[in-house]
Amino acid sequence: MSFKITGLPVDEFRPLFGLSEAELAARGMVRVTADAPVGYPCRITLEDAPAGQTLILLNYEHLDLDSPYRSRHAIFVSEGATQTKVAVDELPGCLTARALIALRAYDEQGMMTAAELAPGAELAPVIERMLADPQVAYLHAHNPGRGCYAARIDRN
Repeated sequence: MSFKITGLPVDEFRPLFGLSEAELAARGMVRVTADAPVGYPCRITLEDAPAGQTLILLNYEHLDLDSPYRSRHAIFVSEGATQTKVAVDELPGCLTARALIALRAYDEQGMMTAAELAPGAELAPVIERMLADPQVAYLHAHNPGRGCYAARIDRN
């Protein structure tokens, strides 16, 4: 089964890029600088930001349906992001670089129907199997350690 992994829309975050530290703080956000090649996953580009690149750490509502599973958590967005990543039948770097990824399946009403853990580099067959269930509308990928939202996965 073909799948599509989509980053968050860059236009939603572009107004934040370049704001002062005080302006970000007033919104409950902070600017950080990546100091390692892995560990600062941009939710727009679906890649880890290279060392030296600035990102904004903010709280983001990734499941905004009226459901018991409504959810928000901290995410990074790179100030160098220019385009939203859409990966078709491929696993982006922010997923493959992780030892484990939590996949959560949701129906159209935002009710969780299944959840699984899998190594980041071995997600494709798990994604395909979970999306084969007709009651599943989409998947969310999360980093299980800190719980951060990673990406949305849909049938293609």
